[in-house]
This record gives sequence, C-alpha cells and structure tokens, in this order.
Amino acid sequence: MSTIPIDQRISALISILSRNQDEIISSWINEMSTATRRSDLINDARLRQQCGQFIQAMNQALETSGSNFRASGWNAVREILGAISRSRAQEGFSPAETATFVFSAKRPIFSLLRQACKNDTDALAAETWAATELLDAMGLYTTEVYQKSREEVIKRQQEEMLELSTPVVKLWEGILALPIIGTLDSARTQVVMESLLQAIVQTNSRVAIIDITGVPTVDTVVAQHLLKTVTAARLMGADCIISGVRPQIAQTIVHLGINLLDITTKATLAAAFKVALDRTGNTLVRATPNGGSQKG
Repeated sequence: MSTIPIDQRISALISILSRNQDEIISSWINEMSTATRRSDLINDARLRQQCGQFIQAMNQALETSGSNFRASGWNAVREILGAISRSRAQEGFSPAETATFVFSAKRPIFSLLRQACKNDTDALAAETWAATELLDAMGLYTTEVYQKSREEVIKRQQEEMLELSTPVVKLWEGILALPIIGTLDSARTQVVMESLLQAIVQTNSRVAIIDITGVPTVDTVVAQHLLKTVTAARLMGADCIISGVRPQIAQTIVHLGINLLDITTKATLAAAFKVALDRTGNTLVRATPNGGSQKG
C-alpha cells in the first residue's frame, strides 16, 4: 500500500473546489433543502451568495495554508462562518440548522472526490479523511459561535428585562418611588442601585420610597441588598423609606435579627408617600363635601 504525502492529501479537494464551484453550490443548496433549509428565514439569493463566498474563501485557504483550519490563513473563512452563525442566532435558526450549512456540503464534495480519485483508493481515502476533518472542524466552529451569540442575546435581554422591571417613578416634586417585583439578587441590586441613584441626581429628589410589596420573601441576602441601596441613596443626599413590609416579612426580619431600626418602614406605599410628603414640607389635603378642605 502506498503512502499519501501530507501535502498532497488535499490536492484533489483544491482542484474540485476551483473547477466545480457552481456544481458544488447547486448540490449543496439542494442538500440543505432536503435537510433543514429555512426558506422562511433566508431566501435563495442570500443563501447562494453565502455559499459562494464560503467556497471561494475555503479554496484560497487550502491553497495557502493547507487543511489546518486553525491556521491564520483560514481567518477569512472563520470570519465568514462567524458572521453567518451570529446572524442566524439572531434570526431564529436552531444550532443544528446553523451547523448544517457546513455539513450539507459533505455529499457534493465527497461525490466529486470519488470521481477525481476513482483510480486511486489510497488517494481517495486520504482526501476523504482530510475533507471530513476539515468540514467537521468548521461545523463545530459554527456551533461554538452560534452558542456564544445566543448567550450574548440572552444576557442582553435579561439586562433589558432587569431595567424594565425596576422603573423609578417620580411621585411628587422631590419624591421618587422604586417598586421592586420578584427576587432581589446581586445582579439586580446593581441595576436597582444605578437606576435609583441616576434618578436622584436627575430629579434632585430628597426622598426615595423603595416598595417591596412584590418581593415574595426577604432573607438575610435580600435585606443586605436593600441596606446597600439605602446607603447609596443616602450618600447621594436622599432619605429612603421602605414600604410594603407585610406581617410575614416583618416576622422574618425580626427572626433573622436584621437591623432596620434606622430606616423608616411602612406597610403600604400610600403610608410611605404620606411620610415622604411630610419630609419634603408638603401637606396632604382632603377635599370636603362643602368645598372646603382638611388635612389628611
């Protein structure tokens, strides 16, 4: 049995890529159509353009850098695959559908390799193995980029949801309210703190009401996060009132030995708002039936 030199393992692959690009692309697109082709997410013209750019870049990389996909000569191919993977992660493709972009090229390429090496079984085995390793490496690369892109999208969405779930509301001149709904962890505390401090500076407010009516439970960790937020607000010159302290939360705070003695707490947002009005020198007046008024 003859031994195929390493530098000749891809000679037939280079030849068929340079001479049969249109044939490969047409068969390749057909393979994607019978596998996981998403015509609802990408049209034929765009897909053919991507396939053409990929084949050209792949052929050039093979000619200059061999079949080592991690070599610098494959930078252009990695950039193309990375751009395709990132766009498909944002457009709704699945990981399998994204990887199939590369894996679907196997059948047309292997078919042409068999024709090119039909009289040399050793060359066919070496070429097929080299092409398989290369295409598998590229397919795995698309999956890696896709996964990172999806993680970035999810992280960005989570950050946006955190911002939306912690709105700072201006109740009155000099009075802000920050309703918190859900669990208060370290990441969310940072968002809460930044949102509140920014609003304090922008509105020059003197009182901030942190309403925890929507917080299901308060443990030591949650209490510490609340204390950090209160301390940060005080450093900015705003006094804090915590409202929404339900009986079970009050019992939990006492049981855990959490010290909130220097912080004003109220059972309802309305009660906290009344205190805030007093602290800012405002008086709440209730209209009477006869057209007069009386202090609330």
